[in-house]
Amino acid sequence: MIIITASISTLFVASSDEIIALCAEHSARSRAEPGCISHHIHVDCEDPTRLFYHEQWQDEAAVAAHFALPESREFVRRLTALVGERPEMQIYRADPVSMADLS
Repeated sequence: MIIITASISTLFVASSDEIIALCAEHSARSRAEPGCISHHIHVDCEDPTRLFYHEQWQDEAAVAAHFALPESREFVRRLTALVGERPEMQIYRADPVSMADLS
């Protein structure tokens, strides 16, 4: 499994409504893609000007296909134009662990 986390600040944006709508549309579209396990965008409860992204993908191929889509590229272009910066992104390989394994 691949986990992607990212965040972006909307501090210097007059209204975040357009950004949130853009992100919600991107998340919904991404969830319909093959290999997408989950794709969510949240407002940071400690800093309401920061949006946090959490995505889970089946494998690297699914992530590569997602990033290659024109819609994904357009999302990043539009988001960057609205906010003035690209999201800070981290990508991880992960294996599920049960709570029993941790005891």
